Amino acid sequence: MNHDFAASSQGDQQESGQTEFITVAKVVKTQGRIGEVAATLLTDFPERFATRKKLFALGHAGASKAKPGGPKFSSAEQTVQRRELQLEEHWFHKGMVVFKFAGVDSITDAETLIGCEIQIPSSERAELATGEIYVSDLVGCTVTNAGREIGKVRDVQFSGGEAPLLVVLGEKEYLVPFAAAYLESVDVEHKRLNMKLPEGMLELDAPLTAEEKDRQHKKPG
Repeated sequence: MNHDFAASSQGDQQESGQTEFITVAKVVKTQGRIGEVAATLLTDFPERFATRKKLFALGHAGASKAKPGGPKFSSAEQTVQRRELQLEEHWFHKGMVVFKFAGVDSITDAETLIGCEIQIPSSERAELATGEIYVSDLVGCTVTNAGREIGKVRDVQFSGGEAPLLVVLGEKEYLVPFAAAYLESVDVEHKRLNMKLPEGMLELDAPLTAEEKDRQHKKPG
């Protein structure tokens, strides 16, 4: 299993061409005083930042105080857009990656990148060994549990442990850990993911439906 998170569909709608993007990091805070930002890694190949000089930031754009030459935002209106950034340098710090981009030279500039997904074109993903897969390729797969279809993978969420899958089935959503212990087979080409989950796991991870929430808020009598 390899991380390189798929770009959100909302961001892809901003792209006029057919290029698909992959998220490899997400900016969470500023770092330092000359425009550096710290980002959570969402790739299993961080060493490739050494040769990647062109990256893309996907995020909400609004009024920006960035200096000329820095990232460009649309004016007042908040929209999702992707923009190109030139990576000047990077280093790793406390489990995160710190980026310094050209034209982002102050804390104020850096603040405009907080929350942005740092992306690359999917064509630039590292080649995998036989039998390995990218987690992002699981999005859209039909999931079965012990032979019973339970839904499709809508999204992938990363946490401190295994990467769970957010599976949708009607009004129900399930967080299912993508762990070898529960995995029977994966067919990315045909979008099939066959699992055998512990009894009761789906009931534990399923959020309340609208009907259940309504029933929960009604007072007895």
